[in-house]
Amino acid sequence: MTTQQRPETVDLFIIGGGINGCGIARDAVGRGLSVTLCEQGDLAQATSSASTKLFHGGLRYLEYFEFRLVREALAERETLLVAMPHISWPMRFVLPYHPDMRFEGETPTGKLMSRLMPWMRGRRPAWLIRLGLFMYDTLGGRKILPATRTLDLKTDPAGAPLQKRFAHAYEYSDCWIEDAKLVSLNARDAAQRGASINTRTRVVSASRDGDLWHVTTENAQGQTIHTARALVNAGGPWVEEVIRNVARINSTEGVRLVRGSHIVTRKLYDHDRCYFFQGTDGRIIFAIPYEQDFTLIGTTDKDHQSAPGNAQCTEEERDYLLNFASQYFAKPITVDDVVWSYSGVRPLYNDGASSATAATRDYVLSLDQNGAPLLNVFGGKITTHRRLAESALAKLAPFFAHAKPAWTARAPLPGGDFPHNDVAKLTTTLAQNYPFLTPYWAARLIRAYGAEAATLLGTAKTAADLGQDFGATLTEAEVRWLITHEFAREANDIIWRRTKLGLRLNDVQIAQLSGFMSAMLNQRAISPAAE
Repeated sequence: MTTQQRPETVDLFIIGGGINGCGIARDAVGRGLSVTLCEQGDLAQATSSASTKLFHGGLRYLEYFEFRLVREALAERETLLVAMPHISWPMRFVLPYHPDMRFEGETPTGKLMSRLMPWMRGRRPAWLIRLGLFMYDTLGGRKILPATRTLDLKTDPAGAPLQKRFAHAYEYSDCWIEDAKLVSLNARDAAQRGASINTRTRVVSASRDGDLWHVTTENAQGQTIHTARALVNAGGPWVEEVIRNVARINSTEGVRLVRGSHIVTRKLYDHDRCYFFQGTDGRIIFAIPYEQDFTLIGTTDKDHQSAPGNAQCTEEERDYLLNFASQYFAKPITVDDVVWSYSGVRPLYNDGASSATAATRDYVLSLDQNGAPLLNVFGGKITTHRRLAESALAKLAPFFAHAKPAWTARAPLPGGDFPHNDVAKLTTTLAQNYPFLTPYWAARLIRAYGAEAATLLGTAKTAADLGQDFGATLTEAEVRWLITHEFAREANDIIWRRTKLGLRLNDVQIAQLSGFMSAMLNQRAISPAAE
């Protein structure tokens, strides 16, 4: 195996191509720092593509008194909506109420209510839910999103799919996010600003030598030795592995791996709102309209003991979600309704909580200054990725006097440079300019590429002008775009991360896509950085 030495020394070397790593890379390079990022697989291949796909404050975190986290996340929703209106949009959540709703026993709110109102026996009173929603409406300085309102489920369409015992509900606001797309667009923006983004490149070792880090990476082309002034460990579920076995540093800090599993079913209802369901065990799940023809249900919270890459939705978790949702929907949901499942591992900071559900969702940034600086990133939520990146740069700023100020608030991601409420207008214009597009196809392209959808389609007059048709509106033109601009290298990168067309393509179509991509990549020496 060949080994080469990179001649230049960069300011930051980042390990991990999830949302935290790519967010930090984008922020740093925009401040004038030189950045190299390496990811052992595809961008967003692990936790960052396995979320519930929401920009949300975390309504249930109020029960744990995590007010700073909730306030920051709520404020970020609207900041991010403005910056990425193509991949993020407002959604309304319907929270049906019934008297049997209970707190999870170990929450601070549950314990407090047990002392103050023992006769409630753990039940959630309606006034307390309404108080929580009032706080949710006001903590983050909401301006764009509509406020909470009360629904009569006997007359509102949101009540039609539910069991008749649910008479009332609260409807509040949160936001959807295309999670894996968020990562690839952050990486693309970072690359366009000068960062070196390297996928399928594993960090083998990292060691200090005076004021520098020497980092050895390995990919199909061989090994490369990099030097950097600071190292950022954004390894996600592998953050502790990087500390102990890559950097070989003794540390008392650790990560708690918590598995969150989801199921996707055939479309369960016709309206465009989501449901927030509370169980008799104190847990909550969401049921969310998904990819126009499906419903997403999740998530679970289970401590994960095996390797992070082995996370799968177990039959037990699948059945838990099915039974939980069936306590609300009038028509029971069965295994036959499930078309796909996925599972991700959240790398939470190990704060010694008694259960996976109680473990903090707040992020922790730990700076090791025993020589060249090392910043370890624990936890975090996809909603607060931009604020996490700002906080990371604040910790690193003393080492880089030339770093410019924070700049990412409301700065659009590629394709997102248009008003947040113009998605429908953009979709209509695209369909008019390209009459061969079906309504589904036009909507999908705008939700994936925003203002750049027309650039992708170029001068095409017919669908045939877009080259090979792989099915489900995926064409050669789009595949080439994703390879050239968004770091896609294998079929799964496209069908499960840059898009979710794996829900619609069959095995033959996927094999054809895989063969095309292999041939294209063999013919062209494509740089790991986006063009």
